Amino acid sequence: MSSKSSITEGSIIKPLLFFFFPILFGTFFQQLYNTVDALVIGNFLGKEALAAVGGTTGVYLNLFVGFFTGLGSGATVLVSQFFGMNNYNRISRTVHTSITISIVFGILLTFLIFTTSKTALTILGVPLEILDMSMEYIEICSIGLVSMMLYNMGCSILRAVGDSKHPLYFLIVSCIVNIVLDILFVYKFSMGVKGVALATIIAQSVSAFLVILSLIKSDDALHLNLKELSIDKSILKDSFRIGLPAGIQSVLYTISNLLITSAINSFGVNAIAANTAFGKIDAIFWMIDGAFGVAITTFVGQNYGAGKMERVSKGNNQWMIIATVISICISLVCIFFAPNLLGLFNSDPEVIAIGKTIIQYVAPFWITFIPIEILSGTLRGMGDSFIPTVITAIGIVGIRVIWILSMPDASFITVFMVYPISWIITSLVFIIYYYSGIYKKHLKRA
Repeated sequence: MSSKSSITEGSIIKPLLFFFFPILFGTFFQQLYNTVDALVIGNFLGKEALAAVGGTTGVYLNLFVGFFTGLGSGATVLVSQFFGMNNYNRISRTVHTSITISIVFGILLTFLIFTTSKTALTILGVPLEILDMSMEYIEICSIGLVSMMLYNMGCSILRAVGDSKHPLYFLIVSCIVNIVLDILFVYKFSMGVKGVALATIIAQSVSAFLVILSLIKSDDALHLNLKELSIDKSILKDSFRIGLPAGIQSVLYTISNLLITSAINSFGVNAIAANTAFGKIDAIFWMIDGAFGVAITTFVGQNYGAGKMERVSKGNNQWMIIATVISICISLVCIFFAPNLLGLFNSDPEVIAIGKTIIQYVAPFWITFIPIEILSGTLRGMGDSFIPTVITAIGIVGIRVIWILSMPDASFITVFMVYPISWIITSLVFIIYYYSGIYKKHLKRA
């Protein structure tokens, strides 16, 4: 396992940072090609097309992708714990089971999206003037779901053993491919929204090919033999025990966001376009926050597997402080430069004005989500994912659903205030659950 990195000895922050930054740069490039899509669409195709591929459409796709990503986190935790235990045989069995599940789920989700998307988007109130474009985009993107699943799972496996550099390299290549094809298909060949979707799935296929090739060429426990693809029932059971609650959490999270975007749809195309532009800025925080979460999950998984609980506690606390400081800095930059950032996606004055208002009400509260990300990542690394799911479901999803449904005539700002309110309440519950030590009753080794 010479190419992989153990983070169970020595300094805590230094190896965490060395692991964190490739993840961060990787998510940056992933977000970059999503952002390039928005830039190309907003500037060459107009605000209607921008609204068609963002807002409800993007959230609906994330409903399925997020479920599988959450489910796949179970395999990530298992690999990191097995690595801490030096149990390479079970790592190999986990790799083959996880890749097989990725293919199966990718096919099933593609079929599900094709058969439900038009009905779902109509129910969620996507305006008729952008419904056809939204359908065209979502159906083409769904074709690339198998590639997306394989890439996400393969990269999660590599990161679980401390290799965060190769996923970064693969994503850089994919990002370049996507940018070139975006410009070629939209600007040169005038393919519209279809061109953006095709560029996305081709880029995803390239990144999936690279990560699978990396596993095939690996000469250690991560080696993937395509002839040995199968499902190990014991691995699948443990993986689902850890990952299924996270997958359900992601679905519930996305459903609550769908309700919110449905409410936003009622304010018209300008509001949808502004929310889409804000979403690209908002994603900057979430990609950094997510990188903190992935890093702490892997760190805790390896150290928990090695039986080093004191190191787990110290790592959690130190990582929380660093994440909080960085969150404050990001919020300040986004608030002060809101018009400039929004103007990158669309120059319409009303779209920018609405987007600026959203940022002013949401960005100052990003800091309140840090305890949720770090503590849930720490708990997940130890295999405790059920209770964090319950906390999130009640504290975030429950509050959002009640908020939106109880105020059908809510103002635009009232709709967005549900975000900070749900973050604050959920963070407080996570802090009590973790620092009281209650979580220790739910721990179970893989």
